[in-house]
Amino acid sequence: MQQGVGLVVRFSLASQEAAAAFDELCAQTMEGIRTREPGTVAYVCHVPVDEPLTRVFYELYVDRDAFEDHEAQEHTKRFLAEREQYLAGIEVTFLEAIDGKVAVRP
Repeated sequence: MQQGVGLVVRFSLASQEAAAAFDELCAQTMEGIRTREPGTVAYVCHVPVDEPLTRVFYELYVDRDAFEDHEAQEHTKRFLAEREQYLAGIEVTFLEAIDGKVAVRP
C-alpha cells in the first residue's frame, strides 16, 4: 500500500446549536478542500449513530507534504480558529497504513 498520512478526529460538540453552527463551518471548509487540495484523498465528516453531538472526521492524504499543504490552507486555518467556540472536547488519532485499498482518482 502506498504510504500516506491518515487521521481520525472526534469532536464533542457543546450543544445542538453548536452542532448546527459547526456543521455549517464544515460545509464552508469542504469547498476549499474539494477545490484546492489535490493531495487530499479523503476528508469525510461522520455523525455516529445515536450520538447527535459528536462528529468524526476521517482524513487521508497522499503523503506528509499533502497533509502539511492542507494545514497551510486559509480555509483550514479559518476552520481551526473558529471551531473552538463550538467544542466541548476533541480527540485526534494519527494513523499509519499497513494494508488496504484506495480508489484511484481520475
